[in-house]
Amino acid sequence: MDVDLRLVRYFTVVAEYGNFGRAASRLHLAQPSLSRQIQRLEAQLGVRLLDRSPQGSSLTDAGRAFLPRALILLLEAEQAVRTARAAVQPRTVTVGCAEGLVITACMRELRRRHPEDQVRTRHLDWRDTRALAEGRVDALIAYRPLPFPADGLRVTTLHEEPRVLVTSASHPLAKEKAVSLPALSDEELVACASTPVLWSTPQPVDGHPAPLPPALDDSFEDKLELIATGHCVAIFPAGDRRAAVREDIALVPVVDADPCEVVLVTRADDPNPLLGSLEDVARTVFGAVSPQDNRALPTG
Repeated sequence: MDVDLRLVRYFTVVAEYGNFGRAASRLHLAQPSLSRQIQRLEAQLGVRLLDRSPQGSSLTDAGRAFLPRALILLLEAEQAVRTARAAVQPRTVTVGCAEGLVITACMRELRRRHPEDQVRTRHLDWRDTRALAEGRVDALIAYRPLPFPADGLRVTTLHEEPRVLVTSASHPLAKEKAVSLPALSDEELVACASTPVLWSTPQPVDGHPAPLPPALDDSFEDKLELIATGHCVAIFPAGDRRAAVREDIALVPVVDADPCEVVLVTRADDPNPLLGSLEDVARTVFGAVSPQDNRALPTG
């Protein structure tokens, strides 16, 4: 039987989200098109995999039986592709970079060591949680906590970063050289899901009611607006300097917050020979940054 792996992947995403609309958004497809693709897969298999309803979708008995095998099938196909590519010269490696991190110095040194090979980078939004599993990147440099399970992955700690308070330039703490967590006792700090950032609950300003708390779908710029207008504060990794370009936002070192980790993540079974060199380079470059250094990694 010829089974289209693309359709199998579509099915696993629908099964993961339990909703055709959200799955279609994740796959960058129109919902009617995704529905037709799933119907094609069901026709190929001769069974119905999903029950549709206005509330979402659910797996049939056949779908529940097929899902674990489908996931194994996709993993085996990805491994076969990676093994074939690793045997071809020149070798290639694509390194994903989570937003807020600068890896230019690391990539420059890796290219210097391997001038005949292809070293590529891909900037990833923190919501893009499947780039490594799907083989769109071979490695990921990111902050902990990771926004996906680490099963089957190799996670190497590269560097610990202190944290900074990110607040409006008019905030009473904005001019301080450093602050401690007790100084923020009036702020209700909440961890943002699967990121190292803490956000405070928005407060009223100048008699205006408090806006809604940051949502998962809000962009980074949307959240910075809440800070710049004085409605909330946040605690960031010190190396994340995206807010530093704004004159209406101040960054203040936090002296007693637990540091956050920068990690290198690869697939545990990946045969790509460049990954060992990447780990060595990343340890050297990131390890050269002092945990007390609040500056971003060098980009020059």
